[in-house]
Amino acid sequence: MLFTRDLRVRDNPALAAACAAADHIVPLFVLDEAILSGPFGVPNRVRFLLDSLDDLRGSLRERGGDLVLRRGDPVAETLRLAAETGAGKVFLSEDVSSYASRRTERLRQERLRVSVHAGVTVVSPGLLRPVGGDHYRVFTPYWRAWSASRRRPIAETPATVRLPDKLPAGCLPPPGELLRGPLSPELMTGGERAARERMTTWLKESAGGYDDDHDDLAGNRTSRLSPYLRFGCLSPLELYEAARGHEGFRRNLAWRDFHYQVAAAFPDLMRRDYRPRDVRWHDDDDALSAWREGRTGYPIVDAGMRQLRREGFMHNRARMIVASFLTRNLEIDWRRGLWHFNDWLLDGDVANNAGNWQWVAGTGNDTRPNRVMNPLRQATRFDPDGGYVRRFVPELARLDAPYIHQPWRLPPALRRELDYPDPILEPR
Repeated sequence: MLFTRDLRVRDNPALAAACAAADHIVPLFVLDEAILSGPFGVPNRVRFLLDSLDDLRGSLRERGGDLVLRRGDPVAETLRLAAETGAGKVFLSEDVSSYASRRTERLRQERLRVSVHAGVTVVSPGLLRPVGGDHYRVFTPYWRAWSASRRRPIAETPATVRLPDKLPAGCLPPPGELLRGPLSPELMTGGERAARERMTTWLKESAGGYDDDHDDLAGNRTSRLSPYLRFGCLSPLELYEAARGHEGFRRNLAWRDFHYQVAAAFPDLMRRDYRPRDVRWHDDDDALSAWREGRTGYPIVDAGMRQLRREGFMHNRARMIVASFLTRNLEIDWRRGLWHFNDWLLDGDVANNAGNWQWVAGTGNDTRPNRVMNPLRQATRFDPDGGYVRRFVPELARLDAPYIHQPWRLPPALRRELDYPDPILEPR
């Protein structure tokens, strides 16, 4: 059983199938050197990954097994362990990135039988297809098909997991051995236990008001389950079933699936425009740096960017605001924003990070490609009292509305007291 982005024991179809197929299995995770040393091996996600692996190992040990840890190339390590143990079949979950697809194809070229299972999305990426096309390009018809499609049954949680005798499990490396830079100081804890606790609490305390309040920036009523979905600490199908009656939230799960089926059909989603626009992007390193650091002079934009650095997370409404500001107001290439998000987001993955950035930039699946989100209107609508800005831009905390969102309107003497920059663009 090769774990990849499905770090859980509950509703894990690949794990359930492996346990049903044999008396002994090898639950394997390979710390992939190509990922750890590359642009996706960023500190926040590596830290979350280590938490999740430690939690998964504990769950497997509770069932009599263990998590076998190796480091290197996943295909080579899988083949090596198969030869050592006499395994003839490998089970794993499907994925849509180019790298994951190549990994599966490399396994299929060997003598091992390969069994690929659902589990990363609610509906498998290739299951729904429009008439005459290979994937849905617009969300609304996809949503209709997604809502009407049949769901697979929830997979059984294995009661026991038995490893071959005398197989060394290997050690989880300390974080300092893998981290290549600073961490966000307020990271969530990874792992299936933390995911289920958060899901249970959110469904009990906040889900009822989600449809009305999820865009309220200061209210902070979003589920914050996206990092757990990204690492597979939580089954998206189980979450879908648990959120029965909360259709607005379920619709967001459909958006997640939508981007996965787009990424499966368009593997270059992180690199090329899905729908090319006739636009000339500006190269303005000073403006890009101000945006990255949360020093644009637009409080709602700066609050979002500082939340990203502090928590490795950003409220979804804030993500749209800061992405629109970069691509529409500063006219800087969406790819530069995408890679900054990649450097910090716990939930950053190919499909959703690229799909959402292209949606905002007008190069993706938005049916209104010229949409612009005015940061001042967004601020007064979704943070009317300024609570979100006060939380993440403390130098403005003593200001009341409307100055909290437009500090440039303050008297000059008061402006000089603030350690806050003038806006990098003329406010409109």
